[in-house]
Amino acid sequence: MNPCWSDLVCRLAPYTPGEQPKLERLVKLNTNENPYPPSPRAVAAMRAVLAEDGALLARYPDPEGRLLKEAVVRHYRAFNLDPAQVFVGNGSDEVLALVFQALLKHDAPLLMPDVSYSFYPVYCGLYDIDFVQVPLTENFVLNTEDYRNRPCGSLIFPNPNAPTGRAIGLDEIEILARAHPNAPLVVDEAYVDFGAETAIALIHRHANVLIVQTLSKSRALAGLRAGFAVGHPDLIEALTRVKNCFNSYPLDRLALAGAAAAMEDEVWFEANRHAVMASRETLAQSLVALGFEVLPSAANFLFARHPRRDAKELAQQLREARIIVRHFRQPRIEQYLRISIGTPEECAALVAALACILGHSA
Repeated sequence: MNPCWSDLVCRLAPYTPGEQPKLERLVKLNTNENPYPPSPRAVAAMRAVLAEDGALLARYPDPEGRLLKEAVVRHYRAFNLDPAQVFVGNGSDEVLALVFQALLKHDAPLLMPDVSYSFYPVYCGLYDIDFVQVPLTENFVLNTEDYRNRPCGSLIFPNPNAPTGRAIGLDEIEILARAHPNAPLVVDEAYVDFGAETAIALIHRHANVLIVQTLSKSRALAGLRAGFAVGHPDLIEALTRVKNCFNSYPLDRLALAGAAAAMEDEVWFEANRHAVMASRETLAQSLVALGFEVLPSAANFLFARHPRRDAKELAQQLREARIIVRHFRQPRIEQYLRISIGTPEECAALVAALACILGHSA
């Protein structure tokens, strides 16, 4: 350990992001990126910022991110939101980092699923938050009864869950909100647009509910870094207070312009998400035909295992075929592969490679 390191740095176990290999002709299905380019309107909006030799880049962006907040309000007009109920940040990971600081540290522990987004325990380590991982059922379903009578300072879970892809309904989320009315309940909706129902409607009935979303997945802007949270103004104020102690300008001018335009392009959004969902169902059927067990997914990925083949070995053999999927070395899920939904051509390449691998092993 370097003597310049603080005790905190020595204790940390950092998050391991999905691999970003620099290989030619790679079928990359490991980080749940959207396989299609973003909305042309988003690209045009960013180009407009760069007009006149990029003179606008000499000025700081709006610290409140009002352009994106207003676009979120318009997109979710059915929920009668106000900009005071919206917080924006540099990707949902930054939004979540501020959420953990501002809302999730209490005397009682933070509750989360045992199989979930692996960044959550990392944030807890960074901010010294006591947490309890509540086991999902045998079929990887979040059972609300397992949360109702536990000591609880706060709760967080993805819906759909990651890496399983399984989702729960609004009625079940509301059960949790009612069971712990004084505990912040954070629903991480990174993948909600691929088949689940947003819980934004609950924020008007439950002041403890906060929804977090990203533009990385269903808006194909993983490289831009933009995310937001929706909740009661008091929760948003807490996030803003922490943000302004850390970074007053989290979203730059390009990100604000591109993200707002992406939220406005409803036609592109609907076409894109339905294309991904159609590919997901086709791929699931193909994997089942190859003997895989595939969990029901409401996300842009599948979680699957082959009962007669080791998942780590399969991932390595796919890599040798220049196809990258995600393998987690964690209890309960070490025999599963998480497979991002690619283009139809990429999914077909994956199926062909798996058929070859499984055929050679027969």
